[in-house]
Amino acid sequence: MRILGIDPGLNCTGYGIIRVAEGLNPQLFSYGSIKTNARDSLALRLYQIFEKITQIVDEYKPDTAAFESVFYAENVKTAIIMGHARGAAMVAAMSHHLDLFEYSPREIKMSVVGNGAASKEQVNYMVKQILCLKENIKPDDASDALATALCHWHRSRFNKMVK
Repeated sequence: MRILGIDPGLNCTGYGIIRVAEGLNPQLFSYGSIKTNARDSLALRLYQIFEKITQIVDEYKPDTAAFESVFYAENVKTAIIMGHARGAAMVAAMSHHLDLFEYSPREIKMSVVGNGAASKEQVNYMVKQILCLKENIKPDDASDALATALCHWHRSRFNKMVK
């Protein structure tokens, strides 16, 4: 099974794909980021996110997609723009009939680090440890996306145990 994790943002949307098999630890499959130009129109930037996620899904064929949910922002405009970026990425994944799951930033950090208030550095470190990587994941948005995919993997395993 391949899980696509997405950390949506208008300036930089991180993505990460892990591969998991029954009884084995997850493995890194791919990761990266989608950067948009702040001078471009909002519509163009959202379209670029949509297009790139579409290409990623076409190329890597994930089975499911996990998204970081919108967090509270003091600046309402920031929250709305973040929602637009999430929407563009979600529509791209949904257009390929992927099952979509959403996790709060706190839940993702708790799942990967064990602390819902963990720093980006702590998340990056634990993602690196869980996936047995030698180098840090750059940018942080890609690390956060991989953490989102790992959160979904943990949640899926827990749900199977509960059933």
